[in-house]
Amino acid sequence: MHFDMVIAGGEVIDPGTGRIGRFDVGIRDGRIAAVDRALPTGQAAQVVDASGQFVTPGLVDLHTHVYWGATFWGIEPDPVAARTGVTTWLDVGSSGAYNFPGFRRWVVEPSQSRVYGLLNISSIGLTAPTYELANLDYADVALATTVIGQNRDVLVGVKARIDALTTRGTGIEPLRRAREAADRVGLPLMVHVGKGPPPLDEIISLMRPGDILTHCFTGHSNRVVDERGRILDYVKRAWEEGLILDIGHGSGSFSFATGEAMLAAGYKPDVISSDIHQLSIQGPMFDLPTTLSKFLALGMTVPEVIERATVRAARAMGKPELGTLAVGAVADVALFQLEPGNYTFHDVFMVPRSAKERLVNTRTLRAGQVMAPTLEQPLHTWAHR
Repeated sequence: MHFDMVIAGGEVIDPGTGRIGRFDVGIRDGRIAAVDRALPTGQAAQVVDASGQFVTPGLVDLHTHVYWGATFWGIEPDPVAARTGVTTWLDVGSSGAYNFPGFRRWVVEPSQSRVYGLLNISSIGLTAPTYELANLDYADVALATTVIGQNRDVLVGVKARIDALTTRGTGIEPLRRAREAADRVGLPLMVHVGKGPPPLDEIISLMRPGDILTHCFTGHSNRVVDERGRILDYVKRAWEEGLILDIGHGSGSFSFATGEAMLAAGYKPDVISSDIHQLSIQGPMFDLPTTLSKFLALGMTVPEVIERATVRAARAMGKPELGTLAVGAVADVALFQLEPGNYTFHDVFMVPRSAKERLVNTRTLRAGQVMAPTLEQPLHTWAHR
């Protein structure tokens, strides 16, 4: 059997198929052609020696901001993809109805990595750092649903940031409008939480099974645990009914204290995502592999964190065909080394946690093609700390 590439001798971790162990991966015409214990390499155009490395599906980052140059937050996806193993980005609300056409033309279409989006219920998106829902005139349900209807190949849901700064006096009404838009188009709603008001119980009451609560391990007032670290009853109930809990680390959300409390009680997040943007890429988040490494430090296993950054993330965004090395799937592949050492990770409050290992990406393939390292854009003027 002829292959364009065989990735040989690696430890495959593919939670989507349940395949974990020493396998070779054969790629032909941009798709996974075979996965087996020992594939013939003599007829392969290229052989990659993955000995001592993990071979995983390309990572699917469920919470990102990649609308570079037109928003406060956006980074460029491809340069980061090439060094992190992320092959699919979900940009969550950087664009609203008024600036989505630019996002499509200048980010989605030219990127080698795959980019989807959630449309911000605010028609101005994340042009500024916050306040996009302080003027309810921007929360135009009819316009949002029209734009989503015209762009369903890219837009897979609705996004609303619901916290004290973003809403700035408009209360829960922006979320009601986001709920209406999501219901009209029949797609999930992602809600960002942090500091209230509105309070978390009021926010959760407007969320439905299949919706995504991002920043779920926040340490701010709308955290999912009480003062003693116990998960709130209404959060647990909504979660059991199908609400998806997503990390969305970012620069202001992830708390080790919340994470430790949840994991100690047996509650692991559904999805681990980065919330990568102009600030968080400077630390303490840095990138998705670093975020996954923090959860290794909290006691999760490599297969568990890979599952939450591949197949689970893909399902949450309604793209179950992604995040897997199943035969026939697009050959989005990432290689990682688990590097031993003495590391110190931090949450957004700069609380340290020691670790003895970290995941480091060594190669990223998008549709069977190696993503070459490219120069990352310098930080925007306003992003320098």
